[in-house]
Amino acid sequence: MKRQQASAMPDHLSSQLAELGQALADSRIARKITQAEVAVRANVSRNTIVRIERGDAGVAVGQILRYLDAVRPGVSLQAFLSQPDTAVVQMEAQGKRQRSRPLGEKELKRYDF
Repeated sequence: MKRQQASAMPDHLSSQLAELGQALADSRIARKITQAEVAVRANVSRNTIVRIERGDAGVAVGQILRYLDAVRPGVSLQAFLSQPDTAVVQMEAQGKRQRSRPLGEKELKRYDF
């Protein structure tokens, strides 16, 4: 009888896979690469890409490594996990709110030191 991978996986390991999948998805999105493009580059199906990004425990490690190589060529899994992705950091910085209007004369005088 076939067992489901998710049911055999402890919760703390499942959450680690979900975090890895989200980090890979963030890296892909920051580089403006579609799931279909990653699938072609990594020579896997788009469904597998979706499963990797969701943290599916049934995905082979080799497929995850091919995904990583398609999105960030030359970066090892260890480096990916230990160093922040500059593209993701930049994407998050651009997403922060900025003033919607410039300061007026009265406000400029108030902040003039």
